[in-house]
Amino acid sequence: MLVEAIVPALGSFRDRVVVVTGASSGIGRETALLFARLGARVALVARRRELLAEVAEEVRAAGSKALVVPADVGDPRAARAAIGRVRRAWRHIDVLVNNAGILKPAPVARIKPADLDAMLRVNLYGALFMTQAALPGLLRRPRSSIVNVASLAGRRGITPLGGYCATKFALIGLTEALRTEVDSATLHVGLVLPGVVETPMVSGTNPGAAFPEWPTLLNMPAEWVAAAIAISVRFRLREVAVPPGAALMEELGALMPAVTDALIGWMRDAGRLLGRATG
Repeated sequence: MLVEAIVPALGSFRDRVVVVTGASSGIGRETALLFARLGARVALVARRRELLAEVAEEVRAAGSKALVVPADVGDPRAARAAIGRVRRAWRHIDVLVNNAGILKPAPVARIKPADLDAMLRVNLYGALFMTQAALPGLLRRPRSSIVNVASLAGRRGITPLGGYCATKFALIGLTEALRTEVDSATLHVGLVLPGVVETPMVSGTNPGAAFPEWPTLLNMPAEWVAAAIAISVRFRLREVAVPPGAALMEELGALMPAVTDALIGWMRDAGRLLGRATG
């Protein structure tokens, strides 16, 4: 419903090339399909070739061209090779969506170094390596874009997502620094900050471990985030929270951390009650 409503306002992306990481499922899949509907050629980057092939068929069914690019974005050589393959196929890149991410929940006292390293490798280094590989070409294209999919958890730490929050805080800082380094008239650098989204990353995690008091019925559909990404690119918005206004708590937390802590406690209690009420 949401995507149907906004498509007319987004105009055409015909002849533009969009690279989406984490494109095999969830937010990445929905983003690829939305840009395909808008006429863009879409390069699909992720580790699972079989799932990428399925998404590619959906992109083509939407009337667009797809390029399957299996790659581990956390490997700098693989990231460079992925960008190089897109350029050889389609000569240029107009939009890079850094969406790939993983989640390994744990209280801060029990974060495993290997888990934190794995999250950093994908959530932070993956975006960095893909950006570094694509940046020279993007700077030569008029009105190009990089959109990094961070999280509301990158503005406010919350248990048991401390390690994940740390990686998303870092991604936000990296994005904001890049924005000061480039000419915004040429290269748009955007951030999309989703809340809890119904994706394989979330559903594949033990809900009791990751979101102990969060009712799954409140999870947002991935297409909401895809819509926010497309809106950020079309209107060159620097930051988009999903749903709109959801970043207010983070902004409040910067001014009054104790109040935000109390609000989070209240939300935890409310979520526990709602979860019981919905069985």
